[in-house]
Amino acid sequence: MPLSSKLSTLSNLPHINKLPKLRKKDLGLLVPKRGGKVTPIIATYLLKIAGWRTVGHIPDIPQAVVLALPHTSNVDGIYAIPSLFALDLKISIMGKHTLFKVPVLAHLLRWIGIVPIDRGNKGSVLQSSIDKFKTGEPLFLGLSPEGTRKYTESWKTGFYYLALGANVPILPVALDYKTKEVRFLSLVHPTGDIEADLLKIYSQYRGVIPRHPERLSQPLQDINNSLL
Repeated sequence: MPLSSKLSTLSNLPHINKLPKLRKKDLGLLVPKRGGKVTPIIATYLLKIAGWRTVGHIPDIPQAVVLALPHTSNVDGIYAIPSLFALDLKISIMGKHTLFKVPVLAHLLRWIGIVPIDRGNKGSVLQSSIDKFKTGEPLFLGLSPEGTRKYTESWKTGFYYLALGANVPILPVALDYKTKEVRFLSLVHPTGDIEADLLKIYSQYRGVIPRHPERLSQPLQDINNSLL
């Protein structure tokens, strides 16, 4: 059934409310950590200067697929990455393998938490990512399902089948330029009903304003329009 015919069900789904401030000390023992001491202090200071804050809740779990949305600008990382460092939260983010050809840049990218992937071989990327989770090691894997910083009519659904295949929850994260918040939202456990589960994810982004609103993906535009 197309998305447009299911939007009426969103009135029964939770909306974004004011969320509590999220701090390093709020993270549980199972959540993957970077292990930094000085970096969280510096990152917290930089976020404060920029007027941004991190809110929401991160459950005390060792594994999750983390969604970064909306992603409409390269500037997003200027606020998103310090928010992770301030929490001492370790999230592995997939990046183009070609970026790692320069040794100095490769070292910096790995320190940030970016891992190289060859996007030209999608099947192997999905299976290798599932295998990483199957090792049982703590892993928060960050993905951007829009797949581009420009407008897109739909999301790439690889993140969903990754979470389903690895039997891990999905943790949506929102970057809201209106409130200057990085929001950690509610977990979604994939059930195999992708349409229903995607609606649970979409609904949590109601009202979130990206840096470039005109580039907001169509599913999030539909969500906002259906709940006016």
